[in-house]
Amino acid sequence: MAITDGTDLLEPQAYATRGYPHDIWQRLRRESPVHWCEPIELVPFWAITKHAHISEISKQPDVFESGKGIVPATREIAERMARGEKGPFDVMQTIITMDPPKHRKYRKVASPFFTPQALGRIDDVVQASARNLVDRLYDKQVGGEGTCDFVTEVAVEHPLRILCSILGVPEGDDAVILRLTQELFAGEDPEFKRSEADRQEALRALGIEFLTYFGKIIAERRANPRDDLAGLLANAQVDGARMGDIETLGYYLITFTAGHDTTRNAIAGGMHALIEHPAERAKLHADPEGRVADAVEEIVRWTTPVNYMMRTAARDYELAGAKIRAGDRAVLFYASANRDEDVFEAPYEFRIDRHPNPHLGFGIGEHFCLGSHLARRSQRALFSEFVGRLQDVERLGAAERLAASFVAGIKHLPIRYRLAPRA
Repeated sequence: MAITDGTDLLEPQAYATRGYPHDIWQRLRRESPVHWCEPIELVPFWAITKHAHISEISKQPDVFESGKGIVPATREIAERMARGEKGPFDVMQTIITMDPPKHRKYRKVASPFFTPQALGRIDDVVQASARNLVDRLYDKQVGGEGTCDFVTEVAVEHPLRILCSILGVPEGDDAVILRLTQELFAGEDPEFKRSEADRQEALRALGIEFLTYFGKIIAERRANPRDDLAGLLANAQVDGARMGDIETLGYYLITFTAGHDTTRNAIAGGMHALIEHPAERAKLHADPEGRVADAVEEIVRWTTPVNYMMRTAARDYELAGAKIRAGDRAVLFYASANRDEDVFEAPYEFRIDRHPNPHLGFGIGEHFCLGSHLARRSQRALFSEFVGRLQDVERLGAAERLAASFVAGIKHLPIRYRLAPRA
């Protein structure tokens, strides 16, 4: 009997009910690390589950392309695309769906903003967000104790405010942008599903909303340039000419949606891990400033919010004895690579002082996450502030997971906590 036809690796509802399929990935790594999958509804693909193989593919963008899609399509959608039908998100150009040399030109547009040195300019925003959120939780306490849904009240809010600030979104519009990102990445989850009956119709309507909203910001920043990421993108040039509207909108879209949901899910999953591993939490509490950087790396490995990316082979290629043909899809399961026994000692243990920690939580190679430094910076600020003041914490119920497999994580985490006042 086959290990899997791939359905249980990608089915959104399976992630809601049982979380990441680590048991299946473990068997695939051992028995069939380059595994051919033929799901009933999806286009067939190779499941790539080992760290070394994912790294090998990722470092050859000319052989394994992103431009033909980064998520597996249903057979129906693939047929529509073959006929030339496109929706708003298919038309929109984003750097994660560009191949070289175009990708490298467009990546350079924003890369100077995301260097560690350049991000120093937003340190005040990042630190203020962390302090204000923890202060708000402290003020909610009654008799020295408080309760909250850590995801909706903390994990969602922290990256949302930071990204809205650097992308020119007015604070009053935070809720609008949050809704749009949740509908994009968790559109199969009943809590965030749009009212349109057809998923393609829902995506089309969602795309129009994104285009309309960010189009206004782009127009405003072109009329009144400012020294922020919104202004940089709106007025960027590629090959001596202003970046096209489609590419500019795509940059806004990917910066916000990918930047928010991934960091949110890392923060939510990280807090869950710290609750479930009190000895590790105690280590961080004892020295938050000294240990937080390593703790965040382990949280990213442990949670792996971007579960996978798909690539399409541009030519025939042999990998671990498997014959990958030109046109074949390969799905790179980063969450599996981050539990690879050949790379990580005791990979199923959560260790905030793990070293070395060569996780693939931000990818590797050509498409390594452009916003990795911002994601690290924002998580460090929040965990240092929150765990540093945390005297006690416990779950009030089971964590509730998203019905999503691409950018996956926890959507509700009710907790009881005791916080000390700010020093």
